[in-house]
Amino acid sequence: MSVFKKYLYTPGPVSVPPEVLLEMARPIIHHRTPEFSAALDSARERMRPLFGTRQEVLLLAASGSGAMEAAVTNLLAPGEAAIFVNGGKFGERWGKLLAAHGMTGHEVKVEWGRPVRPEQIQEALRSHPESRAVFMQASETSTCAIHPVADVAAVTRRGEALLVVDGITSVGVFEQKMDDWGVDAFLTGSQKALMLPPGLAMIALSERALQRTARNRTPRFYFDLNRELKAQRDEHTTAWTPAVSLIFGLNKSLELIHGETLPRVYERHRVMAEATRAAGMALGLKLIAPDSPAPGVTGLLVPDGIDSGKIVRMMRDELGVSVQGGQDQMKGRLVRIGHMGYLGPFDMLTAASALEIALARMGHRFTAGAGVAAVHERIARSV
Repeated sequence: MSVFKKYLYTPGPVSVPPEVLLEMARPIIHHRTPEFSAALDSARERMRPLFGTRQEVLLLAASGSGAMEAAVTNLLAPGEAAIFVNGGKFGERWGKLLAAHGMTGHEVKVEWGRPVRPEQIQEALRSHPESRAVFMQASETSTCAIHPVADVAAVTRRGEALLVVDGITSVGVFEQKMDDWGVDAFLTGSQKALMLPPGLAMIALSERALQRTARNRTPRFYFDLNRELKAQRDEHTTAWTPAVSLIFGLNKSLELIHGETLPRVYERHRVMAEATRAAGMALGLKLIAPDSPAPGVTGLLVPDGIDSGKIVRMMRDELGVSVQGGQDQMKGRLVRIGHMGYLGPFDMLTAASALEIALARMGHRFTAGAGVAAVHERIARSV
């Protein structure tokens, strides 16, 4: 079949609204100007409610991994220890970042698709009292599971260890309460629910995290958050050359998000997630994260004998519908369908229909139209 139109349902990047694309197509301006300063200030201010914070939100020209590295190098020194939750590829990344910078990482291993338990963090802190921080994900993109950030924060607040949270597939998807929960460093990236291309990262630090980074002497240059804070808060510019067009695009995407209102944004994501899960189960597939499924991406385990990689390729190359497969031990076993950002519940009908076609061609037996009907039924309940 000739692919005339393409549909993007990956866990990131996501589709970008036309209004945002047009905003980013504006003629480029110099970044040391009042016009850019106004755009930067506006974007930073509009990001605060998505984080649930009154703290400064810093914008970095980087992917979300850049903000992860900035958190590590600004809050810890070589030789210091930290605890990290490894429940997937991005939890694993915390451990790799710590090792790369000469720090000791104490791993809390979590089965893929399962949430970390707060008592695991409590036990890790008891076993490693020298740990200066706890690193975790709010939503583990590789396993489509969410972790109980508020419950973990209740543990870390009792001591001196800082809590650092990767919110890359949670910010803009479901409510975050950085201040109320007691999170010390919270970060995200542009290419998920913020409806932008990759290239921007955002990070906010609590007061005690700011005190830690002010005293920290770890060598750093580009990702020096002390320098970045001074530039963005006091001088209304960035320490280094910013992603000018992306920041203009961010302002437009945040205008759209706040125009819809955050409660409605979160409800839209909830409906899309529930519709996608219902479609998968109606087709005889199982959730990888049945206990704590993420609202931004759904992971469906394919039947034995079927290679999920072939499903992904068929959906993309023959049907024009891009989803993503699994990583590491989930390679060939998992299909991940993203439902973040510039998507609505009716878009899930297309995703479910394409999944049905690919499964049928792979020999999987199910009632034709069952997945699409499940999506339709869930949407009907929300109208």
